[in-house]
Amino acid sequence: MNEKDIRWKQRFENFEKAYIFFESAVEKESYTPIEIGGLVQAFEFTFELGWKTVKDYLEEQGVVTRFPREAIKEGFNTQIIEDGHSWLHMLEKRNELSHTYNENVARKAVDIIKNRYYPAIRQVYQYFKGKKYGS
Repeated sequence: MNEKDIRWKQRFENFEKAYIFFESAVEKESYTPIEIGGLVQAFEFTFELGWKTVKDYLEEQGVVTRFPREAIKEGFNTQIIEDGHSWLHMLEKRNELSHTYNENVARKAVDIIKNRYYPAIRQVYQYFKGKKYGS
């Protein structure tokens, strides 16, 4: 196993831990304002580890990307990411979602995270889980 191969697997282990935490936050039926902040933060660090796992895996394949947008687009081109639009949307909106002190923003954040972002992140998580564990 070379160093690059190990790197994406190590990154995936962190992504997996974040994903499991994020999944438990997504599965809640309702949220207090503090829990909404926690959901948004769980999304942010899971998204961050997700695109970085894509980047590291692509690097192992000989494809170098420098920026998140590049990694997402190349991940889509190589079929790691199935919903490229949602991933690019996450990249654009991740900073806006942190304004959960605004009730309107908070409500929209919960909806978009649960119904659009979570399924897109889950698909990438399952892709890498299959790669790492050989299924």
